[in-house]
Amino acid sequence: MTAAPGPEPAELLRRLRARTGGGAAGGPVTHVERVPARAGTTAPWPRWAPEELRAAFARRGVIAPWQHQVAAADLAYAGRHVVLATGTASGKSLGYQLPALATLLADPRATVLYLAPTKALAADQLRAVAELGVEGVRPASYDGDTPRAEREWIRQHSRFVLTNPDMLHHGILPGHAGWSTFLRRLAYVIVDECHTYRGVFGSHVAHVLRRLRRQAARHRRTPVFVLASATSGDPAEAAARLTGLPVEAVVEDTSPRGGLTFALWEPPLLPPSPEATAIDFPDDPGGTEPAAGDHGAVELATVRRSALRETADLLSDAVAAGTRTLAFVRSRRGAEVVATMARRSLDEAVPGLGARVAAYRAGYLREERRTLERSLLSGELLGLASTNALELGVDLAGLDAVLMCGYPGTRASLWQQAGRAGRSGREALAVLVARDDPLDTYLVHHPEALFGRPVEATVLDPTNPYVLGPQLCCAAAEAPLTPADLDLFGGPAAVAAVEALVTSGALRRRPTGWYWTHSGRPEVDLRGTGGAPVCVVESSTGRLLGTVDPESSHFQVHPGAVYLHQGVSYVVDELDLEDACALVHAEEPDWTTHARDVTSLSVASVRSYVDAGPVGLFLGEVDVTNQVVSYQRRRIGSGEVLDTRPLDLPTRELRTVAVWFTVSPQALAAAGVEPADVPGALHAAEHAAIGLLPLVATCDRWDIGGLSTAAHADTEAPTVFVYDGHPGGAGFAERAYGIAASWLQATRDAIAECGCETGCPSCVQSPKCGNGNNPLGKNDAVKVLDVVLAALREKTGS
Repeated sequence: MTAAPGPEPAELLRRLRARTGGGAAGGPVTHVERVPARAGTTAPWPRWAPEELRAAFARRGVIAPWQHQVAAADLAYAGRHVVLATGTASGKSLGYQLPALATLLADPRATVLYLAPTKALAADQLRAVAELGVEGVRPASYDGDTPRAEREWIRQHSRFVLTNPDMLHHGILPGHAGWSTFLRRLAYVIVDECHTYRGVFGSHVAHVLRRLRRQAARHRRTPVFVLASATSGDPAEAAARLTGLPVEAVVEDTSPRGGLTFALWEPPLLPPSPEATAIDFPDDPGGTEPAAGDHGAVELATVRRSALRETADLLSDAVAAGTRTLAFVRSRRGAEVVATMARRSLDEAVPGLGARVAAYRAGYLREERRTLERSLLSGELLGLASTNALELGVDLAGLDAVLMCGYPGTRASLWQQAGRAGRSGREALAVLVARDDPLDTYLVHHPEALFGRPVEATVLDPTNPYVLGPQLCCAAAEAPLTPADLDLFGGPAAVAAVEALVTSGALRRRPTGWYWTHSGRPEVDLRGTGGAPVCVVESSTGRLLGTVDPESSHFQVHPGAVYLHQGVSYVVDELDLEDACALVHAEEPDWTTHARDVTSLSVASVRSYVDAGPVGLFLGEVDVTNQVVSYQRRRIGSGEVLDTRPLDLPTRELRTVAVWFTVSPQALAAAGVEPADVPGALHAAEHAAIGLLPLVATCDRWDIGGLSTAAHADTEAPTVFVYDGHPGGAGFAERAYGIAASWLQATRDAIAECGCETGCPSCVQSPKCGNGNNPLGKNDAVKVLDVVLAALREKTGS
């Protein structure tokens, strides 16, 4: 089954506007950006490209490569490390396939290692390389899904191995002896979608790549690194931090591009009646895989229509119009809700049409994901509601429209998702549906913050001691560490980390180097999820429904929680954290669940500070203690809180990095903030600051946490903290500290410009607040931030 082309983007947008009563102009659309079509610029095939390879590409429809593909391929073939940073569907894969395959043809002993952040992307690349049919390459995927019977053959015979950083870390490098033949012939290491390696995950991957370089060097090999990235603020510097090597960047995109109509969409305000303002489907039902503290449920009714419901309606309208549409939703449960609502709406209009919409997310079993991917590519499915699991992965470029339910966290992700639209050069439509959230609201009313600006630089910190120490242990378990190795892993930071590891007994110093002292392998989780995923199992059948990362399990699958899977509702009977298993039973309750938690924080040390008179700005280490203590059951349709039930879950402790500011009580009083109003003012400022930090750092709201207090024990002053939600930090707090003035100015503007009277989810309410968004002082928060900004400006003279 194939899908006939739907209406042109302008016509589809007109129809979507008409549904809301917005007509051809106005209504929910706050801005329309026209990204014009672009013709491509080709270049001759490089002289070194063998005729056999040119013919293979020609069979796939590539008659002549684009200029940027040739520029990157030439650098790589000449032995220079290169990053190709161009837009979605710009043909980056040819830029690394060409030099890699040419080398494999010229040297029948050479090998290539390809790394992707997801199994789906590696599987897609495997298909692409295999379809070229280049003799003797024997491409193979080596990941957790690879049958054990095939693994030995791959190690011995495949010359183009496709894997992911997790498998490289857990399987290939610890078993490097079995890979010695492959490593001593390693010519290229391809790192695809390298912009995704940020924060703690990126910091871990940076050391995994250094461990790979170390093992290759033991076999006297120095492979060429070829990296592919979405457009990035500083791709050469980010790639150099990731690999530890000098990297050249190719950034001019010379591929053709169909025109894109990009609309910013703000859901309408709800009528001021109790029933209409009920939270029937909040934008984060049941939580969205939180990573940091300050979680819970919004006590007050939202003032705007839910972005989830709005996206579901847009998806159903687009599918009804015959438009192949992908809706990106921030959370796993949100993707399930959007798909369920869209199916229901379509079936009411045309019985059976709802079957052409499905949900897609991480946590599904491999077979389910592959079936959904094939169905969307074939046209059997017209609409898919997905988490960012499909931002990368399967080659789905060529859809007619993309809906984004909420800002995806970075401009890089925004354009990566929007780039999924545009079939065979056809015009395409992208719509960003704003959530009731300070950042989303700010962006749909400040389009200049999205369009015409470079995307963010990738933030990662390989010197994070919580990353560096465990990675040095992994390296030592693979082979004793030498002084030269310490230079590879970060120089002085690595020396300090090794000394600490020797003191703790993890490593032992010998004349030939530092040795790992334990019999087993170090347990290191690259993705910072806190261990093995929690399996969700149907208790009556033993059927595995999916998985939840351990960091989210306390919020998503606590006893009594409602868990959604492909539109079917389950209730959790038991969460066994020791065995990483949640037992559930099928049930369709008329309520949803929302976890509640409490957080405390103490300052461990101060790295840097700015003394701005009545205001202090600080960066340092903090200890955060968090515990999920209860959950609310809330009726679907009315949002009525049925009850609050206690939970007995363990406390979690986190040593991380925070940025915080203090304000003297005298300065607050002079600004008109009464002492009784200080807690609400600081709490509102904290919420908005967390919401706006993703505007200036490559983080997500759920990567960070916060705490505010009118008199903190360690600072002895009114204080607002914002901290990274990962052990040792992820680089976000440092970024915030470095550009505090612009971050806090955007925060202040977002609060002041919001049309509500006392505070709403668009400015100061938070979907994560463990205190039920109480107290909050919107107007006083503006006064607090005015004091802080004035003091910082006076200190810096800007």
